[in-house]
Amino acid sequence: MISSDFDRVVLAVPTSFGYAKHSKQSADWFVAQCLKRMLVDAGIEKSDVDGLAVSSFTMATNPVASLSRSLGMSLKWLESVPFGGASGILALRRAGRAVQNGDASIVACIGADSNPRGGFESLVSRFSMASEDAVFPYGAAGPSMPFAHMTRQYMDATGTSREDFGRLCISQRWNSSKCEHALLRSPISLAEYLEAPAIAEPLHKLDLVMPCAGADGFLVMSEDAALALRLPYARIRSLVERHNAFADDQRILRGGWARDSDVFYGLSGLRPRDIDVLATYDDFPVVVFMQLEALGFCEPGRAAEFVRDNDLTINGNLPHNTSGGQLGCGQAGAAGGYLGLVEILRQITHQASGRQVNGARIGVVAGYGMAVYDRCLATGIAMLEAA
Repeated sequence: MISSDFDRVVLAVPTSFGYAKHSKQSADWFVAQCLKRMLVDAGIEKSDVDGLAVSSFTMATNPVASLSRSLGMSLKWLESVPFGGASGILALRRAGRAVQNGDASIVACIGADSNPRGGFESLVSRFSMASEDAVFPYGAAGPSMPFAHMTRQYMDATGTSREDFGRLCISQRWNSSKCEHALLRSPISLAEYLEAPAIAEPLHKLDLVMPCAGADGFLVMSEDAALALRLPYARIRSLVERHNAFADDQRILRGGWARDSDVFYGLSGLRPRDIDVLATYDDFPVVVFMQLEALGFCEPGRAAEFVRDNDLTINGNLPHNTSGGQLGCGQAGAAGGYLGLVEILRQITHQASGRQVNGARIGVVAGYGMAVYDRCLATGIAMLEAA
């Protein structure tokens, strides 16, 4: 579960590729194009990469097992990381161990998915056994229904209002207006948020991410390799992973971060006040509120007050989801589980052109993935430190 001892293992080359609302290209094409861009930016050859970790929901006809052939690569280590919004953090953990143990020297970690017209409907109908058996056949297609229940439960328990969620969405849209690959770059007002059409009460249109196509990724290697290649890189200061954290909870108002955050900070020797930039998984605003509480930025049930009292924009006192997150960039399937990690890496290596947080050295990213009927099962938190 817990990892803080990735001695001299680093990550580098944050890469985002091909964000588009729809695409006829396949998911493996997005993987290949993301990898190609990483190789160019790193100044290495395809043959230098001997490990690959991939997350994708739409690669059914070309599973990860066959990627070595389709990409023309000879790999020593290959991993499928099917954990949705936690995939990037979990891929980092597995790739870091592979490099640390000598199983691979350079690992490319990539989340990618396509989105042809009608593709999202097809995906959510077969996303999980719960989707196939207990949700989709009864007309509750997609994630909006379970997250509407979660949002209502959270609002009833804490007194949070739609205006409170709106403030979060406004800050992320402001950030996305500075991000070159974001698909939703127009700032929004609180009035626009509140007047948006209802989708599944209490969720309205601007509470939902836009499905899209795209890829995000990064390279994991030894610190010596990064120095030899003269790459900006980040160290792993702390990392935790958890699955089905509160199995007995009937109402899902917390995730695995709440169970592991004390150990997470203990391993790093830092506290929330030491964090320069934060990324949370943001498929719905309520999930962000749960993470702000669990990560210790405010007391349980007080996220609305925290969002009211703090500036979460790029220039604010807690820069949060500085790319705009999925609410601004769009949700490119499993790439959404890499988006925040890639952005944190970009920020603390000072490669976030046009939206750089001044002096960012310590970044935290949290993930949440694999929704079933009433909850997501996988969570993770990673703390990265600039070299």
